[in-house]
Amino acid sequence: MANESRIQDIKHQLASVPTLPGVYLWKNKDGEVIYVGKAKQLRARMRQYVNFQDDRAKIPLLVDQIDSFEYIVVENEHEALVLEKNLINQYAPFFNADFKDNKSYPFIALTKGDVFPAIKYTREKHVASTRYFGPYTDGRAARQLVDIVRKVVPLCSSSCAEWRRLKKKLDNDDLTAFLSETGTRPCFDAHVGLGPGACCGQITPEDYRRHVERVEKFLSGRRTEFIEELTQEMMEAAADLDFERAARLKSRIDTINSLTDRQHAVSSRNLNADVVGIHREETIAGVHVFMIREGRIINSNEFVLDRGSDVPDEDLLHTFLLRYYDATTSIPHEVIVERELEDSDAMEEWLTGKLASKFGAKVHLTVPARGEKAELLEMARKNASHTLNRYKVRTNYEDKRVNAALLQLESALALDEPPMRIECFDISTIHGSYTVASMVVFTDGRPDKGQYRRFKIKTPLDEADDFLSMREVIGRRYAPERMADTRFGKKPDLLILDGGLPQLNAVLDQFEEMGINDIPVCGLAKRDEELFVPWQQTGPVVLPGGSASLYLVKHVRDESHRFAITFHRELRGKGMTKSILDDVVGLGPVRKKALLKSMGGFKKLRAASLEEIKATKSVPAEVAEEVYAVLRQYNEKRTTDISEGLGEDPVLQGESDGSGTDDVLE
Repeated sequence: MANESRIQDIKHQLASVPTLPGVYLWKNKDGEVIYVGKAKQLRARMRQYVNFQDDRAKIPLLVDQIDSFEYIVVENEHEALVLEKNLINQYAPFFNADFKDNKSYPFIALTKGDVFPAIKYTREKHVASTRYFGPYTDGRAARQLVDIVRKVVPLCSSSCAEWRRLKKKLDNDDLTAFLSETGTRPCFDAHVGLGPGACCGQITPEDYRRHVERVEKFLSGRRTEFIEELTQEMMEAAADLDFERAARLKSRIDTINSLTDRQHAVSSRNLNADVVGIHREETIAGVHVFMIREGRIINSNEFVLDRGSDVPDEDLLHTFLLRYYDATTSIPHEVIVERELEDSDAMEEWLTGKLASKFGAKVHLTVPARGEKAELLEMARKNASHTLNRYKVRTNYEDKRVNAALLQLESALALDEPPMRIECFDISTIHGSYTVASMVVFTDGRPDKGQYRRFKIKTPLDEADDFLSMREVIGRRYAPERMADTRFGKKPDLLILDGGLPQLNAVLDQFEEMGINDIPVCGLAKRDEELFVPWQQTGPVVLPGGSASLYLVKHVRDESHRFAITFHRELRGKGMTKSILDDVVGLGPVRKKALLKSMGGFKKLRAASLEEIKATKSVPAEVAEEVYAVLRQYNEKRTTDISEGLGEDPVLQGESDGSGTDDVLE
């Protein structure tokens, strides 16, 4: 009652919220910001939460914690996007997706606020006068790139003691006084060609500035333009008979070319884009970003996102783009992503502003359907999957999640111990025909496919009857002879039924008839992912959204459904194939086998023309004509059935799972 009163009070307050673009902040009873969002129309968007018109799974849990709110009105959606990004960075709200490890990533920085800017590897990004390149998720690669840059373009390092003395002196004295001094000892880097000798007056600030500009081009991926400049200088040096300088320039060009040879060419065009691939699971998501400049991958970064369990794919992508491009200064002309964003125009405007191209170039978000860019996106997705797998192995994530899930189930379902062996059943049928049941087993929270079993329902059915079918399969599985059969494994610690309260009651009645009272059982309702248990009459058990226990229960349910559907389609395909060809006059078992072998299976036979069937010479011409006529009639009927919603063609869609075994009492 108190909760309803609070929600009604918030609804009343929302009436005064304007219908303007802006950013809203939901707060809990302690005044902490738990979610930040933006909207084209604040009032309408915020009402969707408290009226439960937003179908995201996290909304009920979020609304349950809301105690108050704030909002900030802005001029347009672009301003709302920028403000949302800043507020998420400031508050790190629990219900917004975030980087899993929340660590600082390395950057390569140029201290452009200095007279002689230095290059450095850093994890800090807060000096306005410094230009940062990155982030780089591979710290070793970033350090190696700093070394390569200095071989290509001599530049002072911020770690050089002589450069630090120079910086201190220039901060206190004017440049003219410094340049008038003589006898300053050059640093070691200047001796070996990594530094230009700023510390001993060997280079003027103007010439040094050219070095800095070249480094910026190099790190931004504009290497073709950079090589052209060096090549021109080399030719001029050779024309002036300055062969020593020409040799140094050629060595730098060779260094760049060797680096380019090691980089993967992915586009025949001069593509300048970032490709963002995402692979997510219920609780976390992996992201992989390919930085493509001049058609080559010059860098790739990987991230793991947290709090993504109930965040829609679009919101997850939106949040990542905000966080990533807020951190990096390397803005491409195109960002290739896997889905459209509701605020894509505002996102493009924001990125274009960060690009700040003097030629007026704009940034575009692209969602490719086919072609080269779609292939790049698929490659990024695959790498995102590997990113997530590496993270899970490195952090022992799976073991931690499974252990947490089992302990949560033990508590939520009032079990005597964690359910180390879970069995789940599902029924698959079509109008009572080819009715089958699946039994999947999870041991220690993981699929145990060697223990999977599948059952053909023997009870005659005029139409689908899941309750009767479930009673039969439960009676067969938990019959005394099955419980004593080692091939069926031991008694489960928890039995999950794919269905709500009616399925649960049907199984409980069956257990009572069999005298079984020591197997914990629950029914999982699909609509709201609720668990019905015998001992709670006041309502279902609701597992927290995004919890490890809910993820495990849904995984068990989905696996049982997949396994049942696979077996059902397999039986339908075999049954229909047999009955159709048996209707053909003159096609006995030997001829039927020879024809199917010659055609390469029933699927190809169905699609064959009369001439192709005759060409096999497996059957006489008149039998081939009869086969063709029967199959044509069958194809027409299947097309009609599918158009009327009677299901996919089992022969075309069927698959063989290959895991588990059939019930020996079929």
